[in-house]
Amino acid sequence: MKTYSFEKLLVWQESIILVKKIYSITKEYPSEEKFGLISQLRRCSVSVASNLAEGTSRKTNKDKARFTTISFSSAMELLNQLIISKELNFISENDYILLREKIEKITNMLNSLRNTQINA
Repeated sequence: MKTYSFEKLLVWQESIILVKKIYSITKEYPSEEKFGLISQLRRCSVSVASNLAEGTSRKTNKDKARFTTISFSSAMELLNQLIISKELNFISENDYILLREKIEKITNMLNSLRNTQINA
């Protein structure tokens, strides 16, 4: 089976780990949040990985960088929703800190990737 270029990106691999953590933690959210925060958290976490994958198929570095930027924006949206989740006591302080650190790691990697794409 072929391995695509996005699968080799460490930042994509880290974003998949994040997706799994988000899905796991949102199982504990109140059921009335199924179409609210749960859906939003899951969708934007998936968007981080998906935009990285889509960007690798683009021909120009400018276009690739655009999708990396969208991925970064999805990570910021995710962070905002985690802050809200913490404020509403849907997640513990410890889970919030662990997820925030994971997002920080991913966004640093995204910035490096985008700089490489822009300067290529």
